[in-house]
Amino acid sequence: MRNILIPIDPTQPARTRSAIDEVVRMALEEPVTVRLLRVQPKVSGHVAMFFDAGELHALQQSAGAEDLQFAQKLLDAAGLPYTSTVRVGRSAETIVAAARDCACDRIVFGQEQPGLAGRIFGSLAQQVRQLLGANGDLQVIGS
Repeated sequence: MRNILIPIDPTQPARTRSAIDEVVRMALEEPVTVRLLRVQPKVSGHVAMFFDAGELHALQQSAGAEDLQFAQKLLDAAGLPYTSTVRVGRSAETIVAAARDCACDRIVFGQEQPGLAGRIFGSLAQQVRQLLGANGDLQVIGS
């Protein structure tokens, strides 16, 4: 059984749809466990000082849960069960940590058209690949 992590970026619905389509194809070939992940960025200290830690955590979890709804609807329509998680941190590092914590063997990003930042700094998928190095325990699918 494949254990798959799908990082969700709500600003790129086409990429989310592409990732879900890829996972649905995989599920036709073999059983899969699907985990959705939304990484919320850390809030700056200037903003955080206006909230207590519990309130800030609740706000980030709520916003992240809302961001996951599109992907959840796609998986519901495909009839694939999933679990959803919201974490706070730097995107690439948090994705790698979540994949390892959940013993995932694949991270599926879907396809994207890289913008200027992606061309300069590399896509998020490329950053995750770099963090993973040549370890080989996690396959990264997508751009």
